[in-house]
Amino acid sequence: MAYGFENIGKVPELQKRILFTLAMLLVYRIGIHIPTPGINSAIMAEWFEQQKGTLLSMFDMFSGGGLRTLSIFALGIMPYISASIIVQLLGMVHPTFEQLQKEGAAGKHKLTQYTRYLTVFLCIIQSYFMAYGVEQMTGPAGEPVVVHAGWAFRFVAVITMTTGTCFLMWLGEQITERGIGNGISLIIFAGIVARLPIAIYNSVRLTTSGELPILLLLIVAAMMLAIIAGIVFMETAQRRIPIQYPKQIRGRRVYGGQSTHLPLKINISGVIPPIFASSIIVFPATIAQFFPGVGFMKAVSNAMNPGGVLYNLIYIVGIVFFTYFYTAVVFNPVDVSENLKKHGGYVPGIRPGKATSEYLDKVLSRLTFIGAIYLSVICVLPMFLIGWANVPFYFGGTSLLIVIGVSLDTMSQIESHLISRQYDGLLKTGRIKSRR
Repeated sequence: MAYGFENIGKVPELQKRILFTLAMLLVYRIGIHIPTPGINSAIMAEWFEQQKGTLLSMFDMFSGGGLRTLSIFALGIMPYISASIIVQLLGMVHPTFEQLQKEGAAGKHKLTQYTRYLTVFLCIIQSYFMAYGVEQMTGPAGEPVVVHAGWAFRFVAVITMTTGTCFLMWLGEQITERGIGNGISLIIFAGIVARLPIAIYNSVRLTTSGELPILLLLIVAAMMLAIIAGIVFMETAQRRIPIQYPKQIRGRRVYGGQSTHLPLKINISGVIPPIFASSIIVFPATIAQFFPGVGFMKAVSNAMNPGGVLYNLIYIVGIVFFTYFYTAVVFNPVDVSENLKKHGGYVPGIRPGKATSEYLDKVLSRLTFIGAIYLSVICVLPMFLIGWANVPFYFGGTSLLIVIGVSLDTMSQIESHLISRQYDGLLKTGRIKSRR
């Protein structure tokens, strides 16, 4: 690994991309500590400490800790993800959006614009309800969280948090284009990793104080290692479909005739389904958290706490749905079958054309089912461990899945840059399997 990282310095373009990515993530982390005007951050943090184990903890994880002090990035990147989900769903049911998806780069540019507009709209709604809810909060001694409540504060809060999310959206796009890795995923990744040291410190503190038995901590650590090993195995596992190209004689030369394979990942959708499912749950449930005095809102807030039956049920359904949905978006068996037929390739024992597309669809459906079950188990089962052992929420399966998945994806892109310039990859023993 160390030998592989030495090669990064030999590729100036890759070095610039990595430094640019780190600089943008540093800007993001600095912004997390800038509070929204009119907020008493200390009292807000004290109030937030009383909400441990609720859905706000999960929202705070995705916002990188920005919700805890209601920073300018308090909404995080989740409104943009929610907008992306809605636009992609419209592409399946609305003719106009479906046509735009088929128009290549021009259509993609138009859909990106619609996603940005919808993101602003969602930010305005969510930030207003958050600002209104924060006005009702008080600290342990009855101190108000908002210094001067009223329409002036709400207006400033809406403008600040909406602008903050739009800036994060732009930041993510810049990282994707000029940096390394997927910008949106890296922003979420940075927020989770930044909170992990605090979670580890809290676990050690609970152990030294006797609140968390050391044997239980060792069991939790062992289970975490097992989960990490399982995630790495499943994220790199592939189903290789053999592809044969016939020999072609052109003049005096013989072309083709080689055997290759079509790699299909067990989890083609990666970390997208848990992120999408979380954004769907977080949006309405977070608003309910800020209105504990309203009977209906309080019932919704209590029912949607992480680890609850309703929360887990909705989460699993969301993960399964988005696993199938995103797989259908990124992999089209009909297009792959047509491309193979066009270049003379075929699956041994399967007729080219429709039969091949049906075979690929059948294999893909089975792989997607396994991937959906795997994601559901990884994201939900650790919740019971968290509730049983009273360990920090950041040790949840969702956070581990995102951290490991994004790490593998980023390392794969770095390795691709190195190999394209005839340098060895990061590992001597073998290549990191691409997530796409």
